[in-house]
Amino acid sequence: MSEALDSLLDLLDLERIERDIFRGASRSAVVPRVFGGQVAAQALVAAGRTVPEGCQAHSLHSYFLRMGDPGAPIVYSVDRIRDGRSFTTRRVVAVQHGQPIFHLSASFQTYEEGLEHQVTMPDAPDPETLPTAAGMMPRYADRFTDPGMIDRLLEARAAVDLRYVEEPPFATAGQPREPRSQVWFRTRGKLADDPLLHVCLATYVSDMTLLDSVLLAHGRGGWAIGDVVGASLDHAMWFHRPFRADEWLLYDQESPTSSGGRGLGQARIWTQDGRLAITVIQEGLIRVPRGQ
Repeated sequence: MSEALDSLLDLLDLERIERDIFRGASRSAVVPRVFGGQVAAQALVAAGRTVPEGCQAHSLHSYFLRMGDPGAPIVYSVDRIRDGRSFTTRRVVAVQHGQPIFHLSASFQTYEEGLEHQVTMPDAPDPETLPTAAGMMPRYADRFTDPGMIDRLLEARAAVDLRYVEEPPFATAGQPREPRSQVWFRTRGKLADDPLLHVCLATYVSDMTLLDSVLLAHGRGGWAIGDVVGASLDHAMWFHRPFRADEWLLYDQESPTSSGGRGLGQARIWTQDGRLAITVIQEGLIRVPRGQ
């Protein structure tokens, strides 16, 4: 297991303060605020630690309310909304400096048999044939006005092997493209056989690239380039089938629309053998700075 993955797992290992109150550490993202995927994953950890054994997360719906302060811990308060025979529901509020910064509702289900069908997995190249982030990103160092940006991008993704199928938005800024993007990802090391851990790590990664397809449609390079400013507004996920976050997962993303300073991203996450594991939808605030 890599040192970076070890550090990420420590970040997700929340401290239990009371029966339904947890505390998590924070750290900076590429921009000077807490990464949204971190807050969402930590909130799901908090929810998952209050449900009966055998209940697995099947959906989450969340709102990002305020920017997180990377210099302060985050307190997660869990509300036990419902404990049923098949479904268990939890609500989590993340608080910093006395104010809520994030709200999550999550539903868990005990396993049962049911009708089965799925759409066909899209075509994608073998992830092992694609360049790693460390091999790809330095090629675009001249796109960033901040000389330290490449190092920060690589550090932010050091726990995850994330490989773009096509060039990322910052590589083709100024050239509008089809609003679709694919990446393969997996953790840099094996994980324990804890379904909640794999779900939480997929939640963490799901916030990294989902709005790329919005940027591609308009030829924008993104927050690291500085030709847009923005933030995640809400995030929803449905977990359909078991998967492992330490095995290759295809994140197939697209943007059907953007308007009113907001862009919508929707995606499906597939296992390498073609099983549809997760559906993701997110809306983000995307503003063009004046003069651009």
